[in-house]
Amino acid sequence: MTKSLLGILGGPGLYDLPGLHDARWEPVTSPWGDMSDAVLRGAIGTTEIAFLPRHGRGHKYAPSDINYRANIDGLKRIGVTDLISVSATGSYKQELAPGTFVIIDQFVDRTTQRVSSFYGAGCVGHVGFGHPTSPGLMDRLEAAARAEGITYRRGGTYVCMEGPQFSTQAESLWYKSAGFDVIGMTNMPEAKLAREAEIPYATVAMVTDYDCWHPDHDHVDVAQVIKVLLDNADNARRLVARFAADFPSEHPPCPIGSDHSLDFALMTAPDKRDPALLAKLDAVAGRVLNKG
Repeated sequence: MTKSLLGILGGPGLYDLPGLHDARWEPVTSPWGDMSDAVLRGAIGTTEIAFLPRHGRGHKYAPSDINYRANIDGLKRIGVTDLISVSATGSYKQELAPGTFVIIDQFVDRTTQRVSSFYGAGCVGHVGFGHPTSPGLMDRLEAAARAEGITYRRGGTYVCMEGPQFSTQAESLWYKSAGFDVIGMTNMPEAKLAREAEIPYATVAMVTDYDCWHPDHDHVDVAQVIKVLLDNADNARRLVARFAADFPSEHPPCPIGSDHSLDFALMTAPDKRDPALLAKLDAVAGRVLNKG
């Protein structure tokens, strides 16, 4: 079996995880460009941790400016076996009040400006994405939330918008009428790229506001969003720390095969593949490219 290395993508509230020891920031080089930041390496108990602030320390990158390919490739390159994302979101459901954590199981991608695949001309690949999050990771996140007494709901659809502007009221009402649960700006193409890199992935969406569909909240107040984020930072740290402390030392196989998603995904004949692209795929697709 493979030793677990737990990857965490999130914001500044997670820089200081309870119980994190041997912490150090390590730069990682990716052929896909610059990652958002160096990676914070350490351990909680016996579980090795690799934390990446997706916006960079100091929030340098807007959602559309994040180099998602470099982030996922870099985490794969250092051996991350499982990946969880902690993200701020708006809510489309009255019962999903600010402060609630939602363990996401579906996504709708409404982004338009982001490169969403490692594969293309010279090495075409198609991965299954019907179930974008790992049920095994969701089980462990749910157990951690229960253990820490955190208000949560398991299951929900996250619609990812381009941003950086928040929704118009018409868009907000449209998404609500479609039955979506939360909206954010960062989990696409992050989740798609994790699947292409064979890294099981799960998202915890932290509800910060009701978006602008709500009659009592007809616009998103950034100051209020930040206040809720700060109020929730301790819950987020406790959730991630408990999740990590209880994580098995050996990587548990993903119940839906996320960690073997490339078994039948590469379509381009070996003799037609672009060597330059293959060189960049050495980390994300090395398991299948190096067979034989």
